[in-house]
Amino acid sequence: MAAHTNRLANESSPYLLQHAHNPVEWYPWTAEALDLARREDRPILLSIGYAACHWCHVMERESFEDEAIARHMNELFVNIKVDREERPDLDHIYQLVVQLMGRSGGWPLTVFLTPDQRPFFAGTYFPPKDKLGMPGFPKVLDAVADAYRNRRAEVELQAQEITQAIERTQRPPERAAGAASAVEPASPDLLRRASRQLLARFDNRHGGIGSRPKFPNTMSLDVLLRRGALEGDRVAADSVELALDRMRDGGIWDHLRGGFHRYSTDERWLVPHFEKMLYDNALLLRLYADGFRAFEKPIYAETARELVGYLFAEMRDPEGGFYASQDADSEGSEGKFFVWTLDQLRAAVGEDQLAYDVARLVFGITEEGNFEHTGATVLSQHRTIEQAAAVLDSGASGGSAAHLAQCREALARARARMLAAREERPRPARDDKVLASWNGLLIGALADAGRALDEPAWVDAAARAFAVLERKLMRGGRVGRYLKDGAPVGARAERAGGGDVRPGFLDDQAYLGNAALDLYEATSEPRYVGVARAIADAMIAHHWDEAARGFFFTPDDGDALIARTQDIYDQAVPSAVSMAALLCLRLSEIADERYLAPAEKQLEALAPTALENPFGLGQTVCVLDRLARGSVTVVVVGEASSAATGDLAREAFKAYLPDRAVVVVDPARPESAAAAKVVADGKPARPGAAVAYVCRGRACSAPVTEPAELRALLG
Repeated sequence: MAAHTNRLANESSPYLLQHAHNPVEWYPWTAEALDLARREDRPILLSIGYAACHWCHVMERESFEDEAIARHMNELFVNIKVDREERPDLDHIYQLVVQLMGRSGGWPLTVFLTPDQRPFFAGTYFPPKDKLGMPGFPKVLDAVADAYRNRRAEVELQAQEITQAIERTQRPPERAAGAASAVEPASPDLLRRASRQLLARFDNRHGGIGSRPKFPNTMSLDVLLRRGALEGDRVAADSVELALDRMRDGGIWDHLRGGFHRYSTDERWLVPHFEKMLYDNALLLRLYADGFRAFEKPIYAETARELVGYLFAEMRDPEGGFYASQDADSEGSEGKFFVWTLDQLRAAVGEDQLAYDVARLVFGITEEGNFEHTGATVLSQHRTIEQAAAVLDSGASGGSAAHLAQCREALARARARMLAAREERPRPARDDKVLASWNGLLIGALADAGRALDEPAWVDAAARAFAVLERKLMRGGRVGRYLKDGAPVGARAERAGGGDVRPGFLDDQAYLGNAALDLYEATSEPRYVGVARAIADAMIAHHWDEAARGFFFTPDDGDALIARTQDIYDQAVPSAVSMAALLCLRLSEIADERYLAPAEKQLEALAPTALENPFGLGQTVCVLDRLARGSVTVVVVGEASSAATGDLAREAFKAYLPDRAVVVVDPARPESAAAAKVVADGKPARPGAAVAYVCRGRACSAPVTEPAELRALLG
């Protein structure tokens, strides 16, 4: 039995439960904790992290499980733990503190607050003792507590200045009276200007943006892919291709099970931080499907299929939703589940010498290893199978072609046996929250990639996951934050009671609304448009602010915090405001033009910042491009269940068209025309046949009946 139990033991968040037996007297973010701080005039120590965070685990082991440090924390502070996935509103605000103080944000986030929630000092990970230029955590605790007790005026001034700075960051840029829309002058060369800035930061040797640590930066790659494929920029296209190839070859990719780890600690994509996040894999699934459309490289389709295989095998809950993350650590060590020694390889493949040799060469497994001087190796595509076969070719009878075939079979045997052996190891923990926002990203990606790669089971899985969220988390068009053990959990600290679902945040609404439209296009089921409209209507009602010319991250009836943020910057996921604008823009294109106004106003407010910083607003650049370029809408008129209609719709999903909309109008189902009334009008059916129209803006092609004709129009 644990020696200590604190108030986190009553929470649902796996991250908070990880800390439920620390000797620290942790509180969740509740009125009880905030009242205690005010009543006793004690500063708040706010610690924010998430279940799969490696350095969060390190700080817990080093400091939060240390009896002396915990006693110090309990004497000096009211200690509050927050799961950033449960309360992204708090994380958005307090990450800004570290940035305003001139340091990089991240997790664990450590912020010291006055009892009225105003921050006055912040950092991320602190070691237990002075180390590498970082002060030890006990020293930080003493200094902060002393400042609060003995230099209160300085603390109050610092808290006031930081809070005011946070509020200023949330104001839209001033627009000169009578100034023209910022969207219009940006449109002719938007992608060129954005790509030029992104390419200046591109690693032309290893692929990706920047050096180390290196993240996938999916939104930036989306911008470059648009520029390369739509506007013929060979440098941009080659850069995306290089990044897709190198990520797939590197250790950031799990070469046995599939799926991507969160980021690489080096510039070569070789040694990752080993946590696997649902959002990364959702975004990369869509990117690799688009890469296959644009470049027609089979390895991209294979990557997408293996990625989905991982998600279905390890991240799907019994009802069909998808879990949030998989930990980096097992048995108290980062990466132990994933890395290999030569002895472990031998034990896995047994006396199959060819399998041993091929796996050793292909995956780069060596005696010295490549992972933190442990003698273990992070698997990567160190050699191709052709290169490995050439190394092993000793002129044996049968010729090189037969030898290559034998090596391919040996590699398949090795992978299967290594995976089976790995499954016997103690597994990393899994955060089994089913988050609406991240599930929305994956549902949309599964629906789109499923049509691109002709994988109907993926579309079915997307529909099943959506049905779970719709049934359990949606009320009146408003989307709750997440499910845990099949039950809804509120966006705020309290668990939702009975049938109540507390509304979540802007990302929950925007991501799931866009997922509904992706499912509509993939299934031709008009009811999904109705769901998307209900979400958009509630989103506008509770998140839109006319004075701010945009959407706020928190709803108008959410918790009162020191600032109401807008979340305009992409982080590891697209910014919520860009996805909200995209939802409104997509609805305006097919369902009702009244949704165009909030999309235009939001994008107009963001355009100057997006042009200055496309790295931070890549998704906004993509949505701006859609507004400026106009969507390509394929309207197929015919019986929805007929082979001819299906063939035409299937063709529409094959081409790389990032601003595409696919609409099927079934003359026998009036609701299908009503769902897409903006584009369905004036598109007559042809008796006994399916016809397709390609519309760019207001101009539509003559009807075509053959997939080849449609392909020519889309090319």
